[in-house]
Amino acid sequence: MANTTEEFRLISPTIDHNRRLPRKYTGDGQGAKKNLSRPLEWYNIPAGTKSLALVVQDIDASDPDGPIVPWTHWVVANIRPSLKGLPEGFSGKEEEVDGEYGEIKERNNDWKVPGWRGPKLLTTGHHPPGHRLEFKLYALDEELHLGRKVTKEKVLDVIEGHVLGEAVLLAYF
Repeated sequence: MANTTEEFRLISPTIDHNRRLPRKYTGDGQGAKKNLSRPLEWYNIPAGTKSLALVVQDIDASDPDGPIVPWTHWVVANIRPSLKGLPEGFSGKEEEVDGEYGEIKERNNDWKVPGWRGPKLLTTGHHPPGHRLEFKLYALDEELHLGRKVTKEKVLDVIEGHVLGEAVLLAYF
């Protein structure tokens, strides 16, 4: 599908018209249909992009003692700009997938483990969704050279001054 604008965009084919996060991408799914990373596609990456990085956060998470503190669900670095997206269930399988996916590195989420971990659903279905899950894709002018145990904070620190563009996708749970 051709895009008529040149805007750097991030989409997920599985988001419905209410932008709800389907159950299989959450911690409340069942069996193999639980905690799957959702499929993502991007368009119009900025010229000069050498790598992409993805940070997914619950931007409405709250600290029991007070303020809103974003909770990180997924950190992915060194995505080749030649890729057009990540397939469903990619997280945790980058070792098995060769070729263009082979250089991708998943970093630690706020559970202190690498890869995607979906949120627990907070609503019963009778109330509007309570939290926003922000998928933010960064187009970078360099590849990231990071150690093994890397957090969102480290990635955001390292990319400072190297961001050519950002694309954001919101989902609700």
